[in-house]
Amino acid sequence: SKITEEIKHSWYTYEGGENAKLHPSQGETNPNYTGPEPPYERLDTTNGYSWLKSPRYDGVPMEVGPLARMLVNYAQGHEQVVGLVNHVLQTLGVGPEALFSTLGRVAARGIETQILVDKIGDFVDELAENMGNGELRIHDNAKWDPSTWPKDSMGAGFHEAPRGSLSHWVHVKDEKIERYQCVVPSTWNAGPRDSADTPGPYEAALLGTPVADPEQPIEILRTVHSFDPCLAC
Repeated sequence: SKITEEIKHSWYTYEGGENAKLHPSQGETNPNYTGPEPPYERLDTTNGYSWLKSPRYDGVPMEVGPLARMLVNYAQGHEQVVGLVNHVLQTLGVGPEALFSTLGRVAARGIETQILVDKIGDFVDELAENMGNGELRIHDNAKWDPSTWPKDSMGAGFHEAPRGSLSHWVHVKDEKIERYQCVVPSTWNAGPRDSADTPGPYEAALLGTPVADPEQPIEILRTVHSFDPCLAC
């Protein structure tokens, strides 16, 4: 896997130092809050300024979620996605480049919802057919018996959640969890700058955003909301 997490601007430490890049299977979670004492109005972003790490794929920040999914399908020529995306673009009178924006993220959520609405009947029919045939399994539990595992084993699970790509990484040793790490969608999108000072998707999307009233920066709120932030993150 080419996934790594950095903590140069996060409130954590790594044994290998602040510039270390760890694969989630070797990940560490060592809290180290260095921010201001509340209440405060500003954060010093020179050092740590977030409880999120900075996930990278092959060293590059990645935006995940509905927009990413729709763009991948659009580029691959998925018939329904291409039709719906082109309909939105034509209705708004803009080109494909407009998708890389707050507007694009909001539109992608609507497009994906329409696709799911069109497919949900097929899903229900498939479920009913399986149940009618006595197929009631909801997962493959062939390897779920811990007694069959090696004394030292590792596993990973991936899921494309509504907010984006999600992965869990676990290291089990002597029948106990030695290490457990999650790389969740909002960490991908909201993570701070990395060791090269490259911003994550939230920050990159906000750079250069015109704000009509600095006292009520609703434009910033709209852009952040377009990512559908996880409140726990």
